[in-house]
Amino acid sequence: MVSILLLGLFIGMQHALEADHIAAVASIAVRQSSVSRIVRHGAVWGVGHTITLMMFAGAALFLDQAIEEALSTILELCVGLLLVGLGSHLFYRLWRDRVHFHTHRHANGVQHLHAHSHRDEREDHASSEHNHAHPGGVPLKTLLVGMMQGLAGSAVLLVLTTATVNDPVTGMMYIAMFGFGSVLGMAALSVFIAIPLSYSAFALTWVNRGLQVVVGGTTVILGLAIILRSAPI
Repeated sequence: MVSILLLGLFIGMQHALEADHIAAVASIAVRQSSVSRIVRHGAVWGVGHTITLMMFAGAALFLDQAIEEALSTILELCVGLLLVGLGSHLFYRLWRDRVHFHTHRHANGVQHLHAHSHRDEREDHASSEHNHAHPGGVPLKTLLVGMMQGLAGSAVLLVLTTATVNDPVTGMMYIAMFGFGSVLGMAALSVFIAIPLSYSAFALTWVNRGLQVVVGGTTVILGLAIILRSAPI
């Protein structure tokens, strides 16, 4: 039992590092300048991914029903469209907002780095108050993206689970450990994503924007590749 659960944990960590997962999280997190926020996006993606894995792969286990190949193909196609949408939206926001990063001091004396858009702003940027909000709570967009990608991965996970265990309860425990591994894997990867993004946002704005272009382009290309692979001929 312990060996099976550890297997689920490590496979989940590896699963989080698949190219489409990295591209999705990077395209969302690349707009952040804080390491903690980027890591939070990675962890929340993992939670969303786990939610749908538990729901759909778990239901298939208990009902002893296979996920149809046709449905799995449609879900993969949806993931491709999702990636194209995320990458394209990143390009749109770069063009629309003309974002740069700079330090800002609040009334309570706390100073930090934040992204600021010049869209619809007067020429005298120095006189701008740079008022902005600090949204809290769960980043729902990242959660929904994780859930969508978890849904697309349910068929693959179900094959792995049924090949390893026969008991549905043990299978659910395996899926839970797999999901926990995906949370850990994506959170750890997010640290490496966050370091160049945070440094470039603070010191080299043009490099940061270049990184956003690279992430956006890679995400779109990967999404198109998945669409071509999944679309019926």
